[in-house]
Amino acid sequence: MLYYSVVFFLVALIAAVFGFGGIAGAATSIAQILFVVFLVLFVLSLIFGRKRM
Repeated sequence: MLYYSVVFFLVALIAAVFGFGGIAGAATSIAQILFVVFLVLFVLSLIFGRKRM
């Protein structure tokens, strides 16, 4: 998921360089959402992954 976030961020940067503002804004929004989802899942895995029987 972090990979896709970086990919969308790079797409946003390339689109911004070439002047496609709408595509750059959409790709940036998608990258931000994916990054937040990644962080939430990462923190949850750290919390619940520490339980040992």
